[in-house]
Amino acid sequence: MVKPFDRYEGVISVVSGYTGGDVENPTYELVCTNTTGHREAVQITFDDEIISYEELLSIFWRQIDPTDAGGQFFDRGESYRTAIFTHTEEQNELALKSKQELEASGKFDKSIQTDILPAKPFYAAEEGHQDYYLKNPSHYNRYAVGSGREHFKSEHWSEDK
Repeated sequence: MVKPFDRYEGVISVVSGYTGGDVENPTYELVCTNTTGHREAVQITFDDEIISYEELLSIFWRQIDPTDAGGQFFDRGESYRTAIFTHTEEQNELALKSKQELEASGKFDKSIQTDILPAKPFYAAEEGHQDYYLKNPSHYNRYAVGSGREHFKSEHWSEDK
């Protein structure tokens, strides 16, 4: 989820990591056991004078299968379930509104499963997970195509390109 946000003006940083659980300083291996309550996530720092929270939400929705309650594409389990972690009441309201609008749009034939949750402490992932798409472009691109992510995005969002 770093790559989709990295290219927008106003996005200051995108950090890969883990949030939503109760274990301090979790590792990738521990989070993947689906016993910590954490989900893989990105923490986005942005300048709201340049890019709005609503724009970030719109970008987010176009990267995922919001109807999949079991994970994302080849990645299965609780740690891969989609969620928007909000830091303020305004963010929560905007995230809920965007979810309701997507649900009402009829774009998907199944209900939206993405959770809207209050933010918990965020833990940066190990260095090898930061900017993965830049460090391992061949693997990243093979996964995007092979997992079905690119096809899904094209199928559901092609008219918005």
